[in-house]
Amino acid sequence: MKKKGKKKLVCFGGGNALSKLILRPFRNNPYLEIVSINSMVDDGGSAGALRREFNTLPAGDIRRHLLALADLPKKERWKEKIWNFRFSREIEFSPQHFGHNFANAFLTALEVNYGFEKALKICHQFLNVKGKCLPATVENTTLFAELEDGKIIKGEFEIDLGGNHNRNLKIKRIFLKPKVRAYFPTLRAIKRADFIVIGPGDLYSSLLPCFLPRGMKKALSLSRAKKIFICPAMTKLGETQGFSIRDFEKEVEQYMGCRLDFVIYNTGIEKRKVERYRKEKEKEFILEPPKINNDLEPNKFIGRNLVSNERMEYEERKLKRVLREIMGV
Repeated sequence: MKKKGKKKLVCFGGGNALSKLILRPFRNNPYLEIVSINSMVDDGGSAGALRREFNTLPAGDIRRHLLALADLPKKERWKEKIWNFRFSREIEFSPQHFGHNFANAFLTALEVNYGFEKALKICHQFLNVKGKCLPATVENTTLFAELEDGKIIKGEFEIDLGGNHNRNLKIKRIFLKPKVRAYFPTLRAIKRADFIVIGPGDLYSSLLPCFLPRGMKKALSLSRAKKIFICPAMTKLGETQGFSIRDFEKEVEQYMGCRLDFVIYNTGIEKRKVERYRKEKEKEFILEPPKINNDLEPNKFIGRNLVSNERMEYEERKLKRVLREIMGV
């Protein structure tokens, strides 16, 4: 049962943007109980290397969710520092990923010895997590994408940042192999949710994979929660080039199997911000803001200036204000 006076917020997304813009800002909201959900298909960097070596579930995104919802007393803040510690910068697993992250190794060691569910419970206790961090599935699987020319590409990292395929081709569909079932506690959280937030994050490598396990679509369709999608501020080569706000809406609704109640998008577009953002080395696949359609229903589509004054990145304070208006918290 829900705690009296509290609303249950379920968040879908990857480890970076969701943690920074939603989980941490709302962690201490007295009117919300937060459950975060990630896809469990990460196969790059330290998490991917450990996954391949020990045949475990990837720890990369869920460990970021755990840290974002950590509510540690001052005397235990050392845990936050060690959680992000990397043992070495000499061993390169993939571009821009050096050394094993402590949290990835910690989660892997726990899973090998005690199983994933107990490992996750121990991590919640270790960080004094305020809320819950849940996987979309606890079965090992791999993300695949079919391109518009019929070519199949394998792996979340290749879809996200890889250069071994033609990134100018659009993605026709994504799927999991082998097929897996959704994690039952995750389905239960969706059923009990008052609000479901999807994003921010990369569409095909971060957000939509969350909806692929069996049982997820049905749970989302039956959920009475208000469903909120946060549209990316920029499109990405190899995933969403040429997308409009409507294109994002249609893809999300197709993979969810139900209608969104709200789509939040950015209207604060300035050429200098776009150029500065694109020139940053780590943003090499970032293209331009999504096209804003002329037929967006105002009751569903909420357009605001949501980015920072310097670059085309969502600003925590601005996004939080819009979500609070919708959720009434």
